[in-house]
Amino acid sequence: MRDNPFLDGFAFVIGATNNHAVLGAWHYLFTAFTTLLIIAGLAIAITRWRDDPAQRTFYHLTLFAGRALIGAMWLEGSLWKLPLPSGGGLPYWLGLMGENAAFPLYADVINGLLIPHASLVSSIIWLTETTLAVSLILGLAVRPISLLGVAMSLNLWIGLYRFQPEWPWIYIFIAILHAFFIATRAGRSLGLDGIIAGSATKNNVIRRWVI
Repeated sequence: MRDNPFLDGFAFVIGATNNHAVLGAWHYLFTAFTTLLIIAGLAIAITRWRDDPAQRTFYHLTLFAGRALIGAMWLEGSLWKLPLPSGGGLPYWLGLMGENAAFPLYADVINGLLIPHASLVSSIIWLTETTLAVSLILGLAVRPISLLGVAMSLNLWIGLYRFQPEWPWIYIFIAILHAFFIATRAGRSLGLDGIIAGSATKNNVIRRWVI
């Protein structure tokens, strides 16, 4: 049961949620990873703010906060998809997608291919969401990795479109946010992509498409 967003956010950071509890001792490793990732993201942002006066604008601060929060969203979502016996929440949602997909062909793929291999699918999705979290929180390779965010969001949009408790527009909004991260090169705003861009002037491919 949710309390309030501030207490719930703090509980997630310190590993005190119900989803953490079901992981047993593994929750200590996940909590340590979460803490280190947040510290690293803040350290990078502070360093960029201190060293580059051009970064000290509302524009860059907003992009940093936006991508970091969306990264935190993916990190929280990955918690119950860990490839562990206790991380078994995905089969339930795959079942919902198989029943509520917008198109019959999409439902057939979920029911015939994904659900029978739910353990493998769970590992792939966990890796994808963890990659999104690391990329967005650190500001690393945000443009190409955000394409995964668009794809994941559209998959949820189509897969859960007929599930009445869900509001389909949520997934469109999440997809659009990732598209904005691509268009605005959000990783350069108080992120590692800005550092890489400064040292990659000789490689136009990296500058143009990756960062």
